[in-house]
Amino acid sequence: MEAYKKEFIDFMLESKVLKFGDFTLKSGRKSPFFMNAGGYVTGKQLKKLGEYYAKAIVDHYGLDFDVLFGPAYKGIPLAVATTMAFDTLYDKEVRYCSDRKEEKDHGADKGGFLGSMLQDGDRVIMIEDVTTSGKSMEETVPKVRQAANVEIKGLIVSLNRNEKGKSSRTALREISDLYGFPTAAIVSMPEVIEYLGDALDPQLKQRIDAYYQQYGAKE
Repeated sequence: MEAYKKEFIDFMLESKVLKFGDFTLKSGRKSPFFMNAGGYVTGKQLKKLGEYYAKAIVDHYGLDFDVLFGPAYKGIPLAVATTMAFDTLYDKEVRYCSDRKEEKDHGADKGGFLGSMLQDGDRVIMIEDVTTSGKSMEETVPKVRQAANVEIKGLIVSLNRNEKGKSSRTALREISDLYGFPTAAIVSMPEVIEYLGDALDPQLKQRIDAYYQQYGAKE
């Protein structure tokens, strides 16, 4: 496992963003773990988070892209922090763009987007916190493709839960199949479990195993 992935797992736990316990997801599933990117609230945390995203993007997609698109609302700080990290780590100028939940009908920046406007020929990477159902992509991919003649290079999330989406495949794989672009994560939950190893409480490990027996995805 790459060093930045191990560091990111520790970072999620230290920031209390990845938690273990009893959680009810939006899907209604009872999960023994939960990840909430809204827990990154300080400048130091967001700076480090952007750097981990940037390293994962380069790892999976390289540097040949122009725009980071973060769906509202959680995707907005992710996109901003990661564009800053690209300047710091790779001396690469990246624009950010996000959608608005409601269109702004006045001012110089009126319309349905924040940040840089999308332009024909832009190469775009979508950035999110975690994807369980793919619902946000259903809303934002059409917006992005209607705004300009762009190429979506891929989607990056922080954690792949590696559980079934609407089919027997992961939500990330379903998104890739549906929209025709690759998907990736900084880390996957199986990588988290492997890294923590014996540090996990045996009873918690049994509950996680049982969860994946019921909801684990084939790919």
